[in-house]
Amino acid sequence: MCRNIRTLFNFEPPATEQEIRDAALQFVRKLSGSNKPSKANAAAYDRGVEQVAAAARELLGSLQTVQPPRNREVEAAKARKRTAARFG
Repeated sequence: MCRNIRTLFNFEPPATEQEIRDAALQFVRKLSGSNKPSKANAAAYDRGVEQVAAAARELLGSLQTVQPPRNREVEAAKARKRTAARFG
């Protein structure tokens, strides 16, 4: 859906509050079609971000897996390698 929204589940250390909020913001931006709301829509926009972040927190807290947690640095290195292969 949106390239800037990253997987947040099953990482060590777990997703931070800022990462959850950033993902929620990206989701609301995608849904609304705007990066910054007008003054008339700012309250609704902010409320949407907070509601999506709350739903994401609840989801991440209730998901279960038997897989070991992924390492953030290893996953970031894999992403950099894919990007280098893609764009040279």
